[in-house]
Amino acid sequence: MSDIVYQSITERVKVWLDEDGSTLQIQFNNPERHNALSADMWEAVVPLLHTAEEDDRIRLVVFTGAGEKAFVSGADITQFADMRAAQEAVARYEAMAEQALMGIYHFSKPTLACIRGYCIGGGVNVAMSCDIRIASSDSVFAIPAARLGLGYRYSALKNLVDLVGPAMAKDLFFTARRINAKEAREIGLITRVSEPGELMALQVEYKQALADNAPITVRAGKAIIAEILKASPEVDHDKCRQLIHDCFDSQDYSEGRRAFMEKRKPVFRGK
Repeated sequence: MSDIVYQSITERVKVWLDEDGSTLQIQFNNPERHNALSADMWEAVVPLLHTAEEDDRIRLVVFTGAGEKAFVSGADITQFADMRAAQEAVARYEAMAEQALMGIYHFSKPTLACIRGYCIGGGVNVAMSCDIRIASSDSVFAIPAARLGLGYRYSALKNLVDLVGPAMAKDLFFTARRINAKEAREIGLITRVSEPGELMALQVEYKQALADNAPITVRAGKAIIAEILKASPEVDHDKCRQLIHDCFDSQDYSEGRRAFMEKRKPVFRGK
């Protein structure tokens, strides 16, 4: 397995192995836009994870954002109008995002989100799809869907409820308010917080633990926990999908998208 080579399909996602080969680093690299996620960035994640799945060296995959200002700040606004304006484009974009997020969530080996700075929207979804979330004390978190008129996938809301509970999930989702790392840790959205200068040392702590511990035991534990968290068979997934489509088909979504691009407050009318 030592001849396995990792190569990203886009320069906006960087990938490398740490020195001992046990940790794969996947970095969102769009710093001029605070690492906002473009379509090619979503697409790059899945093949990298497929390769790592077959690589016996890998004990941990770490997701980071380039620079010190952001982990991921949401969608890349340069693609927002084109990629998400029409119904067909919305479906394509959502499918790419869902595939990447589910690829992270169902990856059999441990994953770690190492967060510094803005972790907004899609950034929160990436972090929630990981097994462990650590953050610097200057990080900021928000789920701004309600300010944009966006539909939010069942899987993302389930991850949020599983982490913080239904009451806090409603608080964060309904208000779209921003919270700091301290509150994110208190509600269970992230696991641990460090000072910015100590974040890399905290990441190394996890890397070393995963390199030392029994990989079969760890993977078994991850798989069993996933079984515990499985959704009830009574969930009406067709209803959930229709509710999301209704959001994207609404006048409010069009208004939210225009307001976002024009950097103004939207005026929603519930239509």
